[in-house]
Amino acid sequence: MKITGYRSLSTVHDWGRRIGDVNGVLSGETTPVPILVIETDIGIEGVGLGAHGEVERVFPAIDGEDPRSVVALYDRMLDRVFKAGHAGSTFGTIGAIDMALWDIKAKAAGEPLWRTLGARERFVPAYASGLEFGLADEELAELYGRFADRGFKAGKLKGGRDLDRDLPRLEIMREVLSRNARRPALMFDANESWNQAQAARYVAAIEERMDLTWVEEPLRRWDAAGMAALRGKVRAAIASGENLTGLEQYRPLLDANALDIVQVGNVWGITHFLRVAILAHGHDLPVSPVAYNANPIAHAAAAVPNLLTYEVQDLHFPVGLDVDQQFDDGGIILGDRPGIGILLDESQLSPLDSVAPASASTGPHVRPGRAALRLVAEPDVIDDPTAPLRPA
Repeated sequence: MKITGYRSLSTVHDWGRRIGDVNGVLSGETTPVPILVIETDIGIEGVGLGAHGEVERVFPAIDGEDPRSVVALYDRMLDRVFKAGHAGSTFGTIGAIDMALWDIKAKAAGEPLWRTLGARERFVPAYASGLEFGLADEELAELYGRFADRGFKAGKLKGGRDLDRDLPRLEIMREVLSRNARRPALMFDANESWNQAQAARYVAAIEERMDLTWVEEPLRRWDAAGMAALRGKVRAAIASGENLTGLEQYRPLLDANALDIVQVGNVWGITHFLRVAILAHGHDLPVSPVAYNANPIAHAAAAVPNLLTYEVQDLHFPVGLDVDQQFDDGGIILGDRPGIGILLDESQLSPLDSVAPASASTGPHVRPGRAALRLVAEPDVIDDPTAPLRPA
């Protein structure tokens, strides 16, 4: 079997709500979902999800190769770009290709990827994470109620700018999830919006009212010394890592004992997740994937010994994707469809180059100018996501 080509496609995920975090809220209710299909000479095709803008540069590293050599091909892709570096969009491209190659490998074996990777069970424990920063309190309760209906007993809230708003919302989430647990796990995600002193004060104030399981990305992703210091000031575990691209970016954090929970982004691929999980396991640390549409590395999560929990952001899937997963008992139940379990209805998809790139000046992926530079609480600007944030 040989790799012969690829197709770049696109669809959308309709959230049915506005999504965002402390850095910003998207104005609409849909987000684009890039899809990469890797083709072979025997007709088996692999599906990878996530932005892959560097595919023309990276694809020659795998063209004509046997896709089942996926681990070796992963390193071959890294070698292909070693001089310019593999961070950012290049790493995302490698991740999308890597997903597709693992999909092909499991399809060729006629089994789901979780089985190919050696998992014993198809159940992946998870937590609810609604990206709910732009929702009113009533909408927040309704959203986490839908997760609670599927047995979820852990949830994560976005916040970090207005404690008077965040505390009641944490209590709402706790109350809803208490249907399934006497003490549901509560996580809080600041999305790199604090400096060290702000983080210590903010988390301490929350912990006067409730028990936090973890605080996520309290500081910039590379601040090993800051997160190590913060660990000694708060009770909550420190979780970070979703935006790190490569083992070399994790090493300073692990060497500094800066993390309690090692996170990995879905969009960086399956091989990267497996390697980070092994690295974390060598430090006696748990690993937790940060979600993406259709949860493409859930199969790999089922196969590692140190999985803590998996983020689930929505209970349905992007347009045109039939995904062999179910949500029940507070987790993801993987199916038996060969590969990563995603079937494409290409009649509902578009060629990626026909989709105009989004040009957002604000939103969860744009860092505000005053992030980590606020002395007092500021009102959360929700109604007009394009309005500038100004100090109170």
